[in-house]
Parts: sequence; structure tokens; C-alpha cells
Amino acid sequence: MGPIRVLIADDDPIVRELLSRVLRRNPKLVLLGEAVDGLAAVKLVSELKPDVLILDLLMPHLPGMDALRALTSAEVPVRTIVLCAYIGKRQIVEALQLGARAVLLKESVRYLVACIEAVANGYYWVENRKIDSVAEVIRELMSASLAEPGTAEKYKLTGRELQIISFVTLGNTNREIGHALSISEETVKRHMANIFDKVGMSTRLELAMFAIDRQLVSP
Repeated sequence: MGPIRVLIADDDPIVRELLSRVLRRNPKLVLLGEAVDGLAAVKLVSELKPDVLILDLLMPHLPGMDALRALTSAEVPVRTIVLCAYIGKRQIVEALQLGARAVLLKESVRYLVACIEAVANGYYWVENRKIDSVAEVIRELMSASLAEPGTAEKYKLTGRELQIISFVTLGNTNREIGHALSISEETVKRHMANIFDKVGMSTRLELAMFAIDRQLVSP
């Protein structure tokens, strides 16, 4: 296996210099280039095809989350590390559901090399440590939440709907959910419509956060 090819996307020249210095000191890593905004990041990923993208959340032209959406829609095979000064639980879930493999705070840049190596080898990275799967991250976020007793009964959610919600929290598509539950994609869509109607949500991310905040599905 050759060196890990990395692209940096951050509008702050001081941060870019710091990150590039860390990368250049490690023979296992190769810095392919630097982007100064989200649009340039998406363009360079398509052109240079890095193994890992270090993506700042707050950038001009196309913020980090929107850049993640663009990369996901384009199905670009890059493993993205979201870099930020601060991030809340909801944004962590959103980033992971949009395809990010890691969330790294700028104050924890000393873990950058370990984080890059982890995501390049198929792991996730949150809160300064390697994690095996999105499911593990979701479990930990749920265990840190306060359960709201009787939520399922309050919203009249069926057992099947709770199963589907649990898959949604892990970022599964309707097709993946249908395959896992041996039902058609159209059936999943009908269940999703019923769920949205019952809980008053309109997006999968809102539903995922609702489920996590209230421990609606079992960790």
C-alpha cells in the first residue's frame, strides 16, 4: 500500500500551513494540494482524487456541510475528515450522514495523522479516537441523551416504524432498509411518509436527531 494522498480545504492560510507542515513531516502521507473554499474543494477532489479530504466546516462560497452534500451526490470516493473549532452533537450526526468519516477539532490537530490513518483504513474517528462504525457513534450519542419515556406510544409508532427509524439514524437509504427488512423500497417509502406524519418531521436528518434525542430506538 502506497502513501495516503491528502487534500486540504481551509480558507485560513495559517491553518493550511500548520496542516501541510504536519503532513510533510510524515513519509506515509502525500499532500496533493490545498483549496481555499468549498467550491474549490469539490473541484479539486474530482480532479486529483485524493484518498482523504480534510474539510473545514466554515468556508466561503460553499460551506463544509454543503461541500459534503455535493461530494455525496457526485459519489466521489473520498474519505472526508471534517475539521472545525467546535461542533455539536447534531452536526456530528449530520456530517456522518452526509458521508464524513471523521470529525476533528482544530484544538486536537495533534491527532491528525492518527485520524488520517484511521479513516484511510476504513474506520471512523470522533472525539479523538478511532471508532469501528457509524452505529457505534450513534449508540454513544444516544447513551448520552436523556430518554423521554413513552415517546413511541405517544406518537403511535408501530414496531416496524421503529425498525425503520433505527436504520434511518444510521444513514441507510430506503433501498438499503428494504433489503435489510426484506420489503420493497415502495413499502419503505410508505412507512417513511407515515412516520413523518406522526412525528411532524420533514427530513431524514430531523428524524434521526429526534430519535437520538429521545432514545426512540434502542442503542
